[in-house]
Amino acid sequence: MIADTAHIKIHRSRKSGARVVKAVHGLRKLEPDPQFELDMAAHLREQLSRDQLLEAFSDHAYGTSPIDVIMRRVCLRALVKTLGAGANIGKNVSVVHPETFEIGDGVFVGEQTIIQGRFDGRCVIANGVWIGPQSYFDARDLVIEERVGWGPGAKVLGSEHTGSPAGVSLIQSDLRIAPVRICAGADIGVNSVILPGVTVGREAIVGAGAVLTKDVPDFATVAGVPAQIIGRRNF
Repeated sequence: MIADTAHIKIHRSRKSGARVVKAVHGLRKLEPDPQFELDMAAHLREQLSRDQLLEAFSDHAYGTSPIDVIMRRVCLRALVKTLGAGANIGKNVSVVHPETFEIGDGVFVGEQTIIQGRFDGRCVIANGVWIGPQSYFDARDLVIEERVGWGPGAKVLGSEHTGSPAGVSLIQSDLRIAPVRICAGADIGVNSVILPGVTVGREAIVGAGAVLTKDVPDFATVAGVPAQIIGRRNF
């Protein structure tokens, strides 16, 4: 009977097809960017206007050649406040007010991601952050700390219309901008939505499709609409 039970367990494991492998992005060894990239970015920043730099970034947004990959990084470095080593910028990434961005080492930005800053705002993406494709950031007052994983299609909203003053359409009313903070090591699930003013705690897990209307404690796991705590990590 014991042998039969073991056979059933093995059969189920094989049927699921699941396997465990080593992480890729999180264990990637960073190398300094080539000096010619740093020099080229500095030169472009001195010679071109912001609009010209954005045009140059767009010119290389769709390409897959090594030159396109390098030039996306070079142009972005010329546009932002800071860009660390080893950035990987995917195809069709869109940036608005990149002059407010501070991007750390080893950041990966997936294809078709939109990062929309504000002229008087702040967007910080710290070391080792991985951003999945088709993500959206209303990055008016946004800080993403180290080693955050951001699932494909996840979104953050940093502002909302207040409905004031009275007598105007909602879209014409004042904006309330509230800081969003994603603390170190958090994991944001696919297609989740984080609303203005929310802080996601350290090493927290946000389930796929969750809608966060309030803060998430450190090490908590949340899921649902609106998101509720369903567990806690032993970390």
